Amino acid sequence: MESARPGDPLEIGGYRLLARLGSGGMGEVFLARTASGRALALKTVHRELSADTDFAERFDREIRTNDRVRCPWTVSVVDFNPPGATPQWLATEYIPAPSLADWIRSRGPLEAPAVLRLAQELAAALVNVRAAGAVHRDIKPANILLGAERPFLIDFGIARTVRDPRHTRTGTIIGTPGFLAPEQATGTTAGPAADVFSLAAVLVYAATGRSPFLTDDEELDLPALLYRIVHHDPHLDGVPRTLLPLIRDCLAKDPGQRPSASDIATQLASTQAEVEDEDGWRQATPPH
Repeated sequence: MESARPGDPLEIGGYRLLARLGSGGMGEVFLARTASGRALALKTVHRELSADTDFAERFDREIRTNDRVRCPWTVSVVDFNPPGATPQWLATEYIPAPSLADWIRSRGPLEAPAVLRLAQELAAALVNVRAAGAVHRDIKPANILLGAERPFLIDFGIARTVRDPRHTRTGTIIGTPGFLAPEQATGTTAGPAADVFSLAAVLVYAATGRSPFLTDDEELDLPALLYRIVHHDPHLDGVPRTLLPLIRDCLAKDPGQRPSASDIATQLASTQAEVEDEDGWRQATPPH
């Protein structure tokens, strides 16, 4: 979180803006407050993007997907811009917690019990995403908030319904390099199995502080990284032993060889029992 910058709006949609939560190529996210004092995360879209018909449809899809995927591991939509408004914006409940990316940068990788708990919670989130008929398609450390009770999966900006056969222009990469599935790296249609691959990549990052397709402190240009995702085996040194077989299965190159979210949740249920007995599972959640 950082202070507002000169030129930032004072309010959007009737909500007072208090601080900046983040920014990116698509827009900015502000901490906002309702008239009654409730804190919100208000995401705005750059005006030039709002004027693009394709992007406007994508943002509208984010709103509808966020609203449809309602479960304990997602944030609730509170309000959004009226049709045709510029700039576009979306207000959701505010979770006062660091992202997994921020946590790892400031404190280093999670201990094994915390990684296992994170795996169980995110698997439950994916079960709910799948039950709603959606595919997130951008599960990454920055899109996971480490709440006090549970993690939250945020930003459904590039999600589609499972039944939607469309994808972006041939060759366009959807997702975040280092955490996307091989089928995303090659620009083909990504289904629920892509989220499973990304979940496993995130868990490797939580345990080691790096993508499974990079070594420590290594940097690659985009083509080289995408080539590794499609053709190379992942680096799994440092992953908790109890998670290794499951993560290997989830990182299969062939989407048809990966377990479903429900399969993952079932397998992790027995792992949870082991950790509760041996490692103090419920005390392993990262504080914020």
